[in-house]
Amino acid sequence: METQNLFFGFCPIQNPNNSLFPILPSSSSYCRSSSSSQILCPKRLCCKTLYPLSSKFLWLKTKLQCKNSLPEYVKPVSGDYEDLKTGIRKKNLAVFVSGGGSNFRSIHESILGGSIHGEIVVLVTNKPGCGGAEYARDNGIPVILFPKMKENLENLSANDLVTTLRRYKVDFILLAGFLKLIPVELVQAYPRSILNIHPSLLPAFGGKSYYGMKVHQAVIASGARYSGPTIHFVDEHYDTGRILAQRVVPVLTNDTAHELAARVLEKEHELYVEVATALCEERIIWREDGVPLIRNKENPNDYS
Repeated sequence: METQNLFFGFCPIQNPNNSLFPILPSSSSYCRSSSSSQILCPKRLCCKTLYPLSSKFLWLKTKLQCKNSLPEYVKPVSGDYEDLKTGIRKKNLAVFVSGGGSNFRSIHESILGGSIHGEIVVLVTNKPGCGGAEYARDNGIPVILFPKMKENLENLSANDLVTTLRRYKVDFILLAGFLKLIPVELVQAYPRSILNIHPSLLPAFGGKSYYGMKVHQAVIASGARYSGPTIHFVDEHYDTGRILAQRVVPVLTNDTAHELAARVLEKEHELYVEVATALCEERIIWREDGVPLIRNKENPNDYS
């Protein structure tokens, strides 16, 4: 192994974005200064398969020397030190909303609480005055408008949207009550990387005419005994992509659409946070027949 390297003591690789990133040994392998926020020279060196780290959170000075004097140091900043231990980079998320964005808020709050290893870097909406867009602005999340409409020149075209999301280095797209069909340009640009949540047990009660309260009304009218949310990958059509996760909610004898909607929404919030967590921890795998599964965090041999 080459001992003379740009990063003394680290073994870098070239990632798809042409950036070099280091991986560090466990915390017990470091000399530390009197300040716990400074990691000094490593006692041991390791070389593993690396995952890229966000350069904006990592300051690395390149002339490290472990001699008589203290070396210059790597300064970890919130979140990225965990990246170094797990080898999993924090994921950049884009969320699409058309309404109040309660699922968007639930995911964002879980990110702030540290349970989701990701960051919402941009919100996309077709309704700039909706509750989800207002919440994004209040929390410093950029808002962009899509699709392009004659009456609003600020809205992006499909190709412009793809270009913009790439500038934000978006890894995954989460649809959370977005009522427009996702363009084929975006589906092709982000294969197996766009998720949607639907308030019924797909493939039942899905499709273009099924959204919002219409779904719950149809479920009750059908006499179905169970309903619940579905999270699925997005393809070029409404609600036809591969199903990733579901939760079951009973339909009660005298349910109204609003009562059923409230119970389903509660499960939506729980399920989307669980799926977003697994997504950012790289625990979603694809079976040979094209079915996506979620690997259990505690027992990697179990899937759901």
